[in-house]
Amino acid sequence: MKILHFYKTFAADQHGGVEHFIRHLTHATSSLGCENTILSLAREPSAPLVTKEYRLFQVKESANFASTGMSVSAFSAFSKLAAEADIIHYHFPWPFMDLVHFATRVGKPSVVTYHSDIVRQRLMLPIYRPLMNMFLRSVSAIAGTSPNYLQSSRVLKQFQDKSLAIPIGLQESLYPAARASTTTELKARFGERFFLFVGVLRYYKGLHFLLQALKNTELPLVIVGAGPIENELREEATRLGLTHVHFIGQVTEQEKVDLFSACYAVVFPSHLRSEAFGISLLEGAMFGKPMICSEIGTGTSFINQHEVTGLVVPPADAQALKAAMLRLWEDADEAARFGAAARQRFLQVFTAQVMGEAYRDLYTTLI
Repeated sequence: MKILHFYKTFAADQHGGVEHFIRHLTHATSSLGCENTILSLAREPSAPLVTKEYRLFQVKESANFASTGMSVSAFSAFSKLAAEADIIHYHFPWPFMDLVHFATRVGKPSVVTYHSDIVRQRLMLPIYRPLMNMFLRSVSAIAGTSPNYLQSSRVLKQFQDKSLAIPIGLQESLYPAARASTTTELKARFGERFFLFVGVLRYYKGLHFLLQALKNTELPLVIVGAGPIENELREEATRLGLTHVHFIGQVTEQEKVDLFSACYAVVFPSHLRSEAFGISLLEGAMFGKPMICSEIGTGTSFINQHEVTGLVVPPADAQALKAAMLRLWEDADEAARFGAAARQRFLQVFTAQVMGEAYRDLYTTLI
């Protein structure tokens, strides 16, 4: 089967959530008989790239408005690549994609992975909604990234007859092995036990509430990542006197793996539905760590089951976060049980193999 993936950004060195998903999906499905092609936009397009898992073609981004990349040359490139494909695999949301879909009218079976509702640009949503609904009605199938999201999305409730849940999965072999010597160094630097947050520092990550939760405690926290509110968070940590909170910025994949291996538990306080899944939370499960997250009706509480793999607290609630962190800190045996359960749940539900087989079966059914 020949699959064409269409998304606004993708490059070999990009690690955003959707790009991460496409990388792991193509790795899994390529071993199941799928030939994957990816078409994306770039300000400075690279030459076509061929790997064992996919072919990548980039076209020049002509404009970008409200995080929506657009390209004049995408129409012809998409038409040409779609003519070779058996299945078109779209990645939502990206309004320009909808326009290309209707303008080219390739007539092939199509799958949409519905990564997120439109949250931040909700003032633009009334303008886009007619096109969005027409696009979602026209595709063959819609795959949500968790059952929780299917149930809580007002948009997806309109398309229940063609929607199903296929959870995001990870391929462990795509990660480097943790370095024992570095793990020891990290524990010497941050403490034998420390909490870990990994992610882009954005408005919906709930990090202000996490910092407030740590006030008047000695719980060590390492914050990995950069982003728009980094300076704001650093200033708040200083104001609160949180000398045990460490901002270490962006790290390499190897450094991230070492941190996951060394940490005591993963805390992921995202408090708004902009956090549709939480891949770094899933990475915590892959490493067998107990987890803390908020209940926002998305994939976070599908990954982390309350009282099974960790603790789920109300969103935007610093006191609840504090209580959960203290509970794990004070009961190492319980934390270890949660971590073991998280690892087991990862192996049963969240491997790339499980995800790849589900998409392969969906592609086959549509063809």
